[in-house]
Amino acid sequence: MTEHKNNTKRNNNIDEVAIIGAGFGGLGVAIRMQQQGLNDFVIYERAGDVGGVWRDNVYPGAACDVPSHLYSFSFEPKPDWGRTFGPQQEIYSYLRHCADKYQLREKIKFNTSLSDMTFCEASGTWKLTFADGNKRRARSVVMAIGALNVPQYPGIEGVDSFGGKVMHTAEWDQEYSLDGKRVAVIGTGASAIQVIPSIQSVVSDLHVFQRTPPWVMPKSDKPVTPARQRLYRRWPIVQRTVRNLQYLFMESLVPAFMWDSFLTRFGEAMGRRYLGKVIRDPVLRKKLSPNYAMGCKRVLLSDDYYPALAKRNVNVCVEGIDKIDETAICTSDGKRHEVDAIVFATGFKVPVSGAPIPIRGVGGRLLEKDWVIGSEAYKGVAVSGYPNMLYVMGPNTGPGNTSVIFYIESQINYILKYLKTLRRNQNTYLDLKPMVQREFNADIQERFKGTTWTSGCNSWYLTKDGKNTTLWPSFSWQYRLTTRHFSVSEYECITASSEVAAPDRNAVTTA
Repeated sequence: MTEHKNNTKRNNNIDEVAIIGAGFGGLGVAIRMQQQGLNDFVIYERAGDVGGVWRDNVYPGAACDVPSHLYSFSFEPKPDWGRTFGPQQEIYSYLRHCADKYQLREKIKFNTSLSDMTFCEASGTWKLTFADGNKRRARSVVMAIGALNVPQYPGIEGVDSFGGKVMHTAEWDQEYSLDGKRVAVIGTGASAIQVIPSIQSVVSDLHVFQRTPPWVMPKSDKPVTPARQRLYRRWPIVQRTVRNLQYLFMESLVPAFMWDSFLTRFGEAMGRRYLGKVIRDPVLRKKLSPNYAMGCKRVLLSDDYYPALAKRNVNVCVEGIDKIDETAICTSDGKRHEVDAIVFATGFKVPVSGAPIPIRGVGGRLLEKDWVIGSEAYKGVAVSGYPNMLYVMGPNTGPGNTSVIFYIESQINYILKYLKTLRRNQNTYLDLKPMVQREFNADIQERFKGTTWTSGCNSWYLTKDGKNTTLWPSFSWQYRLTTRHFSVSEYECITASSEVAAPDRNAVTTA
């Protein structure tokens, strides 16, 4: 497809498409736009490089729990992945490769953090305000900020009084050495099961504070041999076949995770067998045994987490934390655990409700207020009352079993159809009809009933009221089919009352 042309005077202060974020989502949108001849976009990235969460998370052991071939763009395969599951540095390198290969860096404004967005109905454009005070207008905005980018710190009394080192896995201090230190890790989620085995052998004592034991299954992570890499490079169809088989296997797990059935019991039996095989101490095994249905919380993969916990210098504490003082963590059983450093492995502030920044839509409505009970969107992409704003990895598009990249590519397909429609209707904006959004989300919540995700455990998938605004409640292929369909009839097509000059398709500077 060739780029749409119009005869309206260009305006250097307006972007046709502003993409916010240069992680998997933002880079994926930009690459696919270019491949279809849509070159009039600018990427705004708050940091100094691409990569998103894989640039920022540098804690020891950081890696993906989805197979490498599946955790990469289908249109940009990497035949020389070094391991079955990509480590942080290799995924980060892959994203930098994508930015370089598709010459995106010249279209990225680095160190440019968006702080505020307001929609102007008269011109049909978004006013973007950045942290440095610069302002910009854009006809449409693609929010590719990701869901896991703001660290979650628990509100523990006395943490500010602690005299040692305190850091979050998402804000790891690479200059600080843990060698020979007494270290506490608070949390036993996805980052904890990676960092704990990576530091266990170098610290003198390791105290692991667990609130809820996770379901852990073997990861079976292995190096990819040079011969296999050469095979993938010479015969790309082999790599595509492997990717497809990995996808089918992970998709086959959905019934066990969704419904509390004999498949769930089978998975739990496998998890308990793995735990019993590795952890021989009955007291420790009891501490690590989940008491909720598999799938209610995220199932974790690791080959070395349980073995690390069984080491002599590791103490698993299941008593609640009362407070932290100058030198120790105090638990509800009256014990003081003296430590030199505290590592919070407590995950991220997942946007189940509220909005990441002030976003004002039609009539001055505020997204944070509209989402205060729980975030909602249509197909996880469009939000009624916020025209021409499109989310990547918006509400209810998180995978419970497979690669997030599959969902991102599905959303990109929908976003491209939206943008092409917008191009054919200059001086017009599209606002999703409220009923379309209500009916879609009512169906989403209805489909969650009876699933393990709403079976009663305290999960980060849920809002305080128990509403799941995070996951897609079915198979990922069904989401792919859902996002293939774009209908302009689901939107109000509104003509802006004041004519705005068309964007300069080559401008990338802020004003």
